[in-house]
Amino acid sequence: MRSAPVFWRRRSWPAALALPAATLFRSLAALRRGLYRHGILRREQLPVPVVVVGNVAVGGSGKTPAVLWLIEELRKAGWHPGIVSRGYGGRVTATGTPHLVVAGPDPDFYGDEPVMLARQTGCPVAVGRDRPAAARALLAAHPECDVIVSDDGMQHYRLARTVEIAVVDEATLGNHWFLPSGPLREPLARLAGVDLILAHGELSPRLHAQMGTVPVAPMCLVGERFRSLARPDEWCGAEAFAGKKVHALAGIGQPQRFFDQLTAMGLDVIPHPFPDHHRYRAADLCFAPGETKLMTSKDAVKCAAFAPPDAWELPVRAIIDAGAIAPVLEKLKRWTPNCSKF
Repeated sequence: MRSAPVFWRRRSWPAALALPAATLFRSLAALRRGLYRHGILRREQLPVPVVVVGNVAVGGSGKTPAVLWLIEELRKAGWHPGIVSRGYGGRVTATGTPHLVVAGPDPDFYGDEPVMLARQTGCPVAVGRDRPAAARALLAAHPECDVIVSDDGMQHYRLARTVEIAVVDEATLGNHWFLPSGPLREPLARLAGVDLILAHGELSPRLHAQMGTVPVAPMCLVGERFRSLARPDEWCGAEAFAGKKVHALAGIGQPQRFFDQLTAMGLDVIPHPFPDHHRYRAADLCFAPGETKLMTSKDAVKCAAFAPPDAWELPVRAIIDAGAIAPVLEKLKRWTPNCSKF
């Protein structure tokens, strides 16, 4: 997505002007889900279980770090996961056919998040608008995969799923109105139907009430060391940038979160926000030659090919309670063919 409209933050007159369209969007979304629920629209069942990670709103809630955490936990439990993603922001979405992310992947083609997931997990990754087709292509090429993780796939109902994990950051829920008046893709009550909620930050009592009895696990993102884009084996701590200004680049859903994280590390930050999934070019990094530039891993995969020697990324990992994975593993243990949610 591009930068979120400012009027999504609260219920104001610009947001209210779009309420007729938002009402139509909400009705169509409910109708579509109902058609899948009642079997009028056909869901495609894979020969392995599927875990979907997503949210009810657009924007950066921390889904990609949550997928990284999930992959690690599944491997600890003996599973061999593969990942499917839409490839938002990449040219692959225009091809209409699924593609496996191959060695030396091009983030402009596959999308930034699939390339980052492939590099950081080492898992097979397939990309395409048609999630079931992407998953089948992945399983054909990698029959050792015994579970599929669908990144940002909660609303892709054609892909039957065994487990749903919602990553919720209340800041991304804005004014609680539907697109285009607000950021919601589905009602908040939808959260009561998932299997696990990862809470990125504090959640209000009102939101907790919408979640019902679903297990909720706190999640925070931690990054401590920086990696050089030009020299990938070189790492340093924040102390290496002490006493000088640093330029922070972020083309993510919530860029201010990255800037605040750097500031909390004691750095003197000059922020440079870009639209989410921004396609960086060398000219984007040509400003302030010789001065330090810091960015997220999602930005780094797109800048590595032309990064100057003063560019660094801050990889982050999701810190989640050890027991949070239990309901996921329990449902996977009970999975049988033709067994899926609703």
